[in-house]
Amino acid sequence: MIFSKKSEKVLPSITLEVTSGAKQMKKDGADTIILGAGEPDFNTPENIRNIAIKAINDGLTKYTPASGIDELKLAVAKKFKRDNDLIYSNSQIIISTGAKQCLWNVFETILNPGDEVIIPKPYWVSYPELIRLVDGVPVFAFGDEENDFKYTRPILEDVISSKTKAILINTPNNPTGAVYGKDELAMIADFARTHDLMIISDEIYEKFNYENENEKYTSIANISSDSYNRTIIIQGVSKTYSMTGWRIGYAVGNEKIISLMASIQSHTTSNPNSIAQYAAVEALNGDQTSVKIMVNEFKNRRDYIVERINDTNILSCKKPKGAFYIMINISKMLGKVIDGHTINNSIDFSNILLEKVKVAVIPGDGFGVSNYVRISYATSMDNIKEGVKRIINFVKDYE
Repeated sequence: MIFSKKSEKVLPSITLEVTSGAKQMKKDGADTIILGAGEPDFNTPENIRNIAIKAINDGLTKYTPASGIDELKLAVAKKFKRDNDLIYSNSQIIISTGAKQCLWNVFETILNPGDEVIIPKPYWVSYPELIRLVDGVPVFAFGDEENDFKYTRPILEDVISSKTKAILINTPNNPTGAVYGKDELAMIADFARTHDLMIISDEIYEKFNYENENEKYTSIANISSDSYNRTIIIQGVSKTYSMTGWRIGYAVGNEKIISLMASIQSHTTSNPNSIAQYAAVEALNGDQTSVKIMVNEFKNRRDYIVERINDTNILSCKKPKGAFYIMINISKMLGKVIDGHTINNSIDFSNILLEKVKVAVIPGDGFGVSNYVRISYATSMDNIKEGVKRIINFVKDYE
């Protein structure tokens, strides 16, 4: 049988692959520390779980409108007004089966074969694959570590072409934890206006913003009326409310684009899970205390890891301002020989680390960079302390 050439070119998610393998080792009895998880270790808050149970008992288990229930769209609109000073009507909102489906919907809607999308490098593993799946072309704009891996105007001007259709930003960022300030967002907005580009803004980690936690989050849609009209914001409840398995994401923006996204969704998955939608209404409208508790705990974990890693002479990392990931620079380990195996890239480093000290990290090659590994602090402080200790002991002979 001849299979789709497109499907055979799609690479599996390295984050899911590594985490799955490490979980199997743990299940088989190995004392494995997993520092790769992309989901909070907190349980979904009780008030949200209770509403889901009520929805089941009330029989709210049938089909809903393909683009989501009005109650959740209203909650999304309230969230953007409350948290971001942005106004969206129901016709500008779509509810999907996770933020990843929102991304696929928007790429499917705006891209024709050969259209290019600028994405940051390091990048979240699914961005280039989602773009390729709809016959688009990912174009990588590499940000230096010295600039927190962020876009600059010269970097963007260097990769723009007549085929560029959109620019994607992710702030706070996975995998780097970078957060764009207002001036940087204004630069990107002006770049998009100058070159007439769509802006896709992945803001799923919005609440994990440690340096400006007492300020309202600034979206690129806040910058100007022009950026508002150009921007599709991708959001969801997975990270903020520890609802990764509930699979509820949402997107807001241009009414025509949202309408086309809804049409596509009506023929693919149809509506998101009805019970999870009602739970998401409570997540957005209900008590937000659990979010503050989680964010404070993540900040403490981040500070611990950064201090310990930068105490070594062979590993280093920037202090991320958001999300719950840290990119560790392993450049000084490249070329080292351990038990006859040369460390040529982050995959080699990660494999040897897992084999020797049973710590799972995500190779930077999955994000487009070979001299970094990503660790997540969405796990307990006990796991973090033990995992970081093992990493440091592993590299100390090479300092």
